[in-house]
Amino acid sequence: MKWKVGFFIIILFSACRQQYNNDEFTIFKYNESATIATLDPTFAKDQATIWATNQLFNGLVQLDSKLNVKPSIAKSWQISDDALAYTFFLRNDVVFHDDELFENGKGRKVIAQDFEYSFNRLLNKNLAAPGAWVLSNVKSFKAINDSVFSIKLITPFPAFLSLLSMQYCSVVPKEIVEKRDFNREPIGTGPFQFQLWEDGVKLVLRKNANYFENEEGEQLPYLDAVAITFIKDKQSAFLQFIQGKLDFISGIDASYKDEILTNTGELQEKYKAIVALQSQPYLNTEYLGFLMDNPLPLEVRQAINYGFDRVKMLKYLRNNIGTPAVNGFVPKGLPSFSEELMGYNYNLEKAIELIAISDFDIQQEIILSTTSSYLDLCEYIQNQLQEIGLNVRVEVNPPSTHRQLVATSKLNFFRGSWIADYPDAENYLSLFYSKNFCPNGPNYTHFKNKEFDALYENALSEINVETRQAYYQKMDKLIIESAVVVPLYYDRVLRFTNKSITGFESNAMNLLDLKRVRK
Repeated sequence: MKWKVGFFIIILFSACRQQYNNDEFTIFKYNESATIATLDPTFAKDQATIWATNQLFNGLVQLDSKLNVKPSIAKSWQISDDALAYTFFLRNDVVFHDDELFENGKGRKVIAQDFEYSFNRLLNKNLAAPGAWVLSNVKSFKAINDSVFSIKLITPFPAFLSLLSMQYCSVVPKEIVEKRDFNREPIGTGPFQFQLWEDGVKLVLRKNANYFENEEGEQLPYLDAVAITFIKDKQSAFLQFIQGKLDFISGIDASYKDEILTNTGELQEKYKAIVALQSQPYLNTEYLGFLMDNPLPLEVRQAINYGFDRVKMLKYLRNNIGTPAVNGFVPKGLPSFSEELMGYNYNLEKAIELIAISDFDIQQEIILSTTSSYLDLCEYIQNQLQEIGLNVRVEVNPPSTHRQLVATSKLNFFRGSWIADYPDAENYLSLFYSKNFCPNGPNYTHFKNKEFDALYENALSEINVETRQAYYQKMDKLIIESAVVVPLYYDRVLRFTNKSITGFESNAMNLLDLKRVRK
């Protein structure tokens, strides 16, 4: 399986000459500064691994650029009236990548029993897969026949289809998994298949000529290969991108932020001819949280929300990367986000007025705990809150210590962020459900409200999308009115591509889908 790079390029070059009748082959190149430890989707818990395995594997369903659930290996499905039974009908033209362990070396057809095996493997306690939680609400699953797969839930869960789009739920072939190191030499059904992996140097995926999806009659993918390098220094990777040696970089690093972006978040003029900037909402809310076991008075929490300018904070500290969080806790990019939900804009007079009626001793020190990565934001807020008479001290902890202190309710006022695991507002609102008190759940603030809990439970059993979103918006409003958190900003995805790249789509989950990309 480990071919020499030169030999691979010769073979690829020859194949592309035959297919396109020209002297070019198209390889999409990007860098991954983080380490990829495995290509087994069962362990795809970080972005670097998710991006790579998304090219190699498919599940029952997938997400499009607007986070809608779309068919993948399942061509259609039915959901029972009580939202407890899901029946999936599989395509009959999906095959695993060719491999010597299959009969005649040709990839065999995917059947429902493959999903039954893959899900059992995900739940295997000996494997200790990090994504086993995805099936925690599943009562049973079964291959009815080769083309029909059934899943039954313990309780209704409206975001279940979104969960199934995660890489954890990819289909894998039993005969390959059990006969080789699947972490290093995977076989899937995706638009690209594994070719070469040199640790710390390069990972190469080549076009799957038998891929089942097409676009207007033209078979996907359009690219001939994907090459991933592992340059750890982000400044060096940026230089490679500017030189045209990489086709894409994601996000922005302090080492080159001001080089490529203006302070308003636009491309610098000198790069506009060669670089395309793609920016859209990212499902991440940055916030400050209050522990409600012994909280500051409501008026003080509201005053803190009013007491600093989010617009200036983003402009001067983040080059306008993000959107000021002046609505709810649920971020932009989710359908239930509402511009009509009015949160907290900068209002100095209102903040001072709230403190005056609170009877709060302004000499009392308020400790805000954070990590070094967000120190500049917290010091900005600290300085602005001095103007309304609050004595805030910023305390910096190592990231691991900070996470542990938050998770064990040891911090009264802390910086936090919540990145969606799946594209449904329930993912965010679960942070405030009383039965999710940490350390047994993600309710780090220990917020408890009977009305909120009732709405949350109603939403879980609501099949109608519009009704469920109305529940979500009411819950979000309760959170803001209770001032249990200080929403700072809704994050954004920034992607830079070479101008030669087209068909490059993103979504608010920051997924990497290369099957429609042309170069």
